[in-house]
Amino acid sequence: MSAEGSAASPAEPAGGPGPCLTCGACCAYSAEWPRFSTETDEELDRIPSNLVHDSLGRMRAEGDRCAALAGAIGDAVACTIYEVRPHVCRACQPGDEDCLTARARHRLAPLPPF
Repeated sequence: MSAEGSAASPAEPAGGPGPCLTCGACCAYSAEWPRFSTETDEELDRIPSNLVHDSLGRMRAEGDRCAALAGAIGDAVACTIYEVRPHVCRACQPGDEDCLTARARHRLAPLPPF
């Protein structure tokens, strides 16, 4: 979940890499996630077609891991489509309930809310 460009985000604060760049648990939690729900057709068209599971209305998965995730969970990860990632991915925030659930599944320590 790498933040591209020079602007800092909760995933990559101005002081350096944030927890999302060493975690990735939310992107490797379920083969059923992320699902598309509020994206426009134009937004979906920007996601590379080889990463979209058309018949199920979600991202393709490799096991429980989103096919757009690169790197090792808990070590160093990046979203290969960060700039065009689905809305549900944008909504997940470091330390929120979804984050904590995913981190627990991968036996990673909980994060405080940002």
